Amino acid sequence: MGKAKTSKIENTANIKVSVIITSYNKPDYLKRVIHGLLLQTRIPNEIIVADDGSKEETSNLVQLFKKKCTNCKIVHVWQKDKGFRAARIRNLAIKKSKAEYLIFLDGDCIPEKHFVEDHIFFAKKGFFFQGKRILIEKQLSKTFTFKDTLLKRKLFLSLLKGNISNGHHIIRLPFIPVMENTKISGTRTANLGVFKKDLYALNGFNEDFIGWGREDSELVARLYNFGLKRKQHLFKAICFHLWHKENNRNNLEKNDILLEKTLFLGEYKCANGLE
Repeated sequence: MGKAKTSKIENTANIKVSVIITSYNKPDYLKRVIHGLLLQTRIPNEIIVADDGSKEETSNLVQLFKKKCTNCKIVHVWQKDKGFRAARIRNLAIKKSKAEYLIFLDGDCIPEKHFVEDHIFFAKKGFFFQGKRILIEKQLSKTFTFKDTLLKRKLFLSLLKGNISNGHHIIRLPFIPVMENTKISGTRTANLGVFKKDLYALNGFNEDFIGWGREDSELVARLYNFGLKRKQHLFKAICFHLWHKENNRNNLEKNDILLEKTLFLGEYKCANGLE
């Protein structure tokens, strides 16, 4: 399958932005993530909670935010709990979104205050943007909030104590040049920005992926096959990843085969996706 034309959007300063948060039964974490998005230097136009089958507590939390929030539309998209189906719930969220540019964020990743602003800055025709994560250890994750992301001295002390890793991302250096590449390694939809039009060209996430693993890498492989390149920056568009137990990896071997198939065939459109 040949290369296709990418999004024609050039001026991104005023584009509408949706942040899609993937979540499953972590309302305490999700609350902190949404709170961080509502205190951004650039508030997103809408926040969509892509809920992969959580219990009622998550729905109640989202409804509470919807009632209180006046400057940002908040949407809850839910599917039945039939195991890890991140690809499908993200596609449902994409269909609900009203914005031109989509930022994917996991429900355990608290955004730095410039997170949305930085993503918009890097949104450009022919590219998607991959952000970076700072990893918060188990004990600190119990209390870590958006307020803590602002306290650089406290963050550096936590780094010295071994309570966080990937700590070099803490310093915001906006004038460091952006990097471009076409590698699969280091890509994940816990912090990724892409034009919705480009996702529709790919037919979105591949819903053949069931169980944890590789659905984000396979999407990125198809973005490359489509003709897009990846932008990344070590010191902008940062999020703070809260600790959680590893997901069940029973389907990882099958998902690896699906990824290898996409890499081998070089196709950009999946059959089982948005449409």
